[in-house]
Amino acid sequence: MLPGPLSPSGPGMDSDPRLKRLKFRAWHRGTRESDFTMGCFFDRFSPEWGEAEIAWFEALLDEDDADVLGWALGTIEVPEKYQGALMDTLCKLDFVEIPR
Repeated sequence: MLPGPLSPSGPGMDSDPRLKRLKFRAWHRGTRESDFTMGCFFDRFSPEWGEAEIAWFEALLDEDDADVLGWALGTIEVPEKYQGALMDTLCKLDFVEIPR
């Protein structure tokens, strides 16, 4: 895990361009479904991430939204490079908070 300055919810979020860019990309996917899935996932779990998890998420953001949502919903098989604990967490979708 990356402590302190690289924590997106900590003081370093404002000064770390990589994390700011990831947050923006996670919340500006093109559809509300993707925005909430990726944005809420980033907001909820990124403070716990280390370099490997950040790199995984960066790569995931480069994938087509329809594929990522299909993986998250279990309608499309997850490619081997994305399989693991982070994808398992993403597939739970219990982190999504939809404002009313």
